[in-house]
Amino acid sequence: MHMVELIAKKRDGYALTSAELDWLIANYTAQAIPDYQMSAWAMAVVLRGMDAHETTALTLAMARSGTMLDLHDLAPVTVDKHSTGGIGDKTTLLLGPLVAAVGLPMAKMSGRGLGFSGGTVDKLESIPGFRTALSSDEFRRLVREVGLVIAAQSSDLAPADKQLYALRDVTATVASIPLIAASVMSKKLAAGADCIVLDVKYGSGAFMATKAEARQLAQTMVKIGHQAGRRVSAVLSSMQQPLGYAVGNALEVREAIAALRGNGPSDLVELCLSLGSQLLLMAERASDEASARAMLHEALQSGAAWAKFCHMVTSQGGDLASIEQPDLLPSAPVQIALPAPRAGYVSAIAGASLGLAVNALGGGRSHKEERIDPRVGLSLQARIGDQVYLGQPLLTIHAASMSAVEAVVPQLLAAYQFSDTPVKPPALMEVVPGD
Repeated sequence: MHMVELIAKKRDGYALTSAELDWLIANYTAQAIPDYQMSAWAMAVVLRGMDAHETTALTLAMARSGTMLDLHDLAPVTVDKHSTGGIGDKTTLLLGPLVAAVGLPMAKMSGRGLGFSGGTVDKLESIPGFRTALSSDEFRRLVREVGLVIAAQSSDLAPADKQLYALRDVTATVASIPLIAASVMSKKLAAGADCIVLDVKYGSGAFMATKAEARQLAQTMVKIGHQAGRRVSAVLSSMQQPLGYAVGNALEVREAIAALRGNGPSDLVELCLSLGSQLLLMAERASDEASARAMLHEALQSGAAWAKFCHMVTSQGGDLASIEQPDLLPSAPVQIALPAPRAGYVSAIAGASLGLAVNALGGGRSHKEERIDPRVGLSLQARIGDQVYLGQPLLTIHAASMSAVEAVVPQLLAAYQFSDTPVKPPALMEVVPGD
């Protein structure tokens, strides 16, 4: 085979075979195909698309480019979850303990935040001592002993995706549903879970701007999972405003702890109950959604999910006192309320603007090597649909200095829109079934 021929074939709108895609990924991973040729191929995919069989073949080739985990010697069924990223998205911190508490082991590899969306690994590392860099032996031991492990993405898992994503990021070829789906699902398939639920987010605070785009991506990923022999379903969730009230690493851990102890925001809890119900149904641990939700609700109310979270934290080196007393978690020295510039009803919140403001405060990163400040972020007091008065706090800015607060105030004020008449809050989610 010759790379020029594959580029031309895709440029002209033809589908590549499984053998051609296997060859392409194997040779690119081995650095036998130069970046300039892979860039040309990726742009051809952006312009011409891929059919379902091509997308699945690409995903499997990328998954097989590195280690393929098999956890069946540890548990008959394991589950996983993936979120496409959103502002204030701390669902893994609640969902993992919930499903593990009802007997479904979750072995999850998570990423760090990049751009305006925070990463689960960054959130957990705001707990003093918590280790996310685990060896494969540690990872497997914690699956067996705890039933819940959340670790940083292993470098030997789907290495082709790491190479290709870095290339797409600098060649304007990120915005392709087949390439996005293959990127997400190659890592999920390589991680070995039998049942996977996808939290596909849309809106101003998410990567997919519209619900229609999110649905197309969700359907593509569900189909890939089925063709690869996995049980997969998806939930479309709104990021028209942040999930919950906290945005920022330690702040989001505090909010997840509150949820695990029965006092969390209703939208976060509802989303996790829906995602968890999908996992229980796919794993055949519940006969219908109502019984699945009842099991999860009991795990939350009884304290079983909280106990599982504590077990995970201590097993990965985290300081138990810091989660039992969340005031011990990192806290910003400057906390300033942002007053409403006018009276009315909150009609819109630009989630991406909030996320970028947190980045500017030091709570996110624009490149992977950048260090973050776990203390900083935002805690919202007003969300879409809420009535506010002139001067009433819209949110609290948690910052390292007063100058950092002053730098983000204009951006935060511009993120809020107001109406003189009542506004209905946006719908939270919609299930894309796996069958």
